[in-house]
Parts: sequence; C-alpha cells; structure tokens
Amino acid sequence: MRCAAGSIVGFPQVRWSQLALPARGLPRPRAGCARPEHERWADEPMSGHSKWATTKHKKAVIDARRGKMFAKLIKNIEVAARTGGGDPDANPTLYDAIQKAKKSSVPNDNIDRAVKRGSGADAGGADYQAITYEGYGPNGVAVLIECLTDNKNRAATEVRTAMTRNGGTMADPNSVAYLFTRRGVVVLPKGDLSEDDVLMAVLDAGAEEVSDLGDSWEVLSEATDVVAVRTALQENGIDYDSADQEFRASMNVEVDVDGARKIIRLIEALEDSDDVQNVWSNFEASDEVMAEVD
Repeated sequence: MRCAAGSIVGFPQVRWSQLALPARGLPRPRAGCARPEHERWADEPMSGHSKWATTKHKKAVIDARRGKMFAKLIKNIEVAARTGGGDPDANPTLYDAIQKAKKSSVPNDNIDRAVKRGSGADAGGADYQAITYEGYGPNGVAVLIECLTDNKNRAATEVRTAMTRNGGTMADPNSVAYLFTRRGVVVLPKGDLSEDDVLMAVLDAGAEEVSDLGDSWEVLSEATDVVAVRTALQENGIDYDSADQEFRASMNVEVDVDGARKIIRLIEALEDSDDVQNVWSNFEASDEVMAEVD
C-alpha cells in the first residue's frame, strides 16, 4: 500500500521532532557505594526531573494540537449553523460537523454553545469568511489551504509566513486548484464487513469506489452525494467514522524521505494557524518512506 497525503487536518496526526534529553548533573556521592569512582553512576537512569521535563513537553505539544483541533471543529459547527440553521435534522452539514466533533471527544457543552452562536440563539458568534489559498511546497508539491477567518489580513499573513519559512511559495488563484477535485469521502471501521457488504449498502446512494485502508473502508462519491452515502450506511445499521468533503488530487508527486519530511513540516506549520481549517496536498510516499519519516 502507498501513502498519499491529503489533509493532515483533520484530528491531525501529532508529530514532534526527537527531543534532545538534558544532560545529567554531576555525580553525587551515594551512601554505601563501594564501586570505583569511574564505574559509579555509569548505569544510573535519567533523573526523574529530566523524564518529567521531556514528558511534560510532549504532553504540551499534544494538548496544544488537541486544542487547535477542537477550535477548528467548533468553528465548522458555527459556520454550518449560521448557513443552514441550528437544527441538525434539517441541516445535514451541521449534523456531520456535530458528529465529527463528538467522535473527536469535543465536550457536548462546547458543541451546544457553538450551535447557538452560529444560529443566532446566543450572541458572540464571529463573522467567518471562507478563503482558499494556493501554493507549492518543496519538491513541487501542490498545496491547497482552506481557511475560515474573521480577519483576512491576519490569515493571509500567517499562511504566507508558514509557506516561505518552510520551503513553499504562494501561487496565483486557480494555478493549483485545477489539480484537485472535491469528493465525498466516508470512512467506516472494517470490522466484519466485506467490500461487497459495503458496496451493497451504498451503491444506490451514489458511491463510486470502495477502497481498503487496512482497518477501515473508504467510500468515495461526488461531493454532493456524501450525505446520501452516510445515510445509506445508517439505514443499513452500519456505523461510520467520518463523512466529509475533501479535495483529492488528480495526480500525485512521489517524494523520498527528505521530501516527505519537508512537506509534512510545511503542512504542520500551516495547520498551526487558527485560521487554517484544512490543508490538502498531492504528495505521495511509500510505506517504507513514511516509516523512516515517523
């Protein structure tokens, strides 16, 4: 199987560079230790303080990314409620945004408040605008950046800064977008389901392709059919993990380990912006390459 990177947005996979461990302090005398001086403490473990410092740093990275993910999911709910109303039964986009947030463990109170802000039931909702930026990353990889922002100047500055600092360049409108097509994508746990089981459930709903992702099945459709596909699964008693519209590239750029590291670094820098909702790219890397990157 080959790994084609699309959104590392979504719950984005958390990566961090290998942390340099702090040096140990000078040897301290220990009671009852009779080993020669040069052998003492040679096999001592790292101090508890050093372990905690490293663990705390990693936890902070995870918590920060988790917080950003929650904020992006809440923003999607607000926009969906503002666009189509606050009733998820009558607003499929809102329904899917809520389900995605719940599956990512966003607290119900946060979800309810976002729906109320978006629908106007509560004050305080921001006026978000959707903006898409285009560019190229290292190795000529095409990049689409989708933003929801209440400050276009801030969003543009943050996107441009992330691109230029990580080997990317901004591109003119429509110079990159033509390489991508918006598709409906539904992912469901494989469990005991065969490919035929999934096909039988979704074929009449507009599904075009079912792909094996290892532990999951992925169903592709036209973007406008994604609600019909996930509804067909529900009607057949089949649970699903996510139902989204995603940009998929018409052709991919294969990269080596160095190229994969560079493009992933760029995508993560872009996703660090609160205004960026999704980052799509057309880089492709083999399982062997991704294993070295990880």
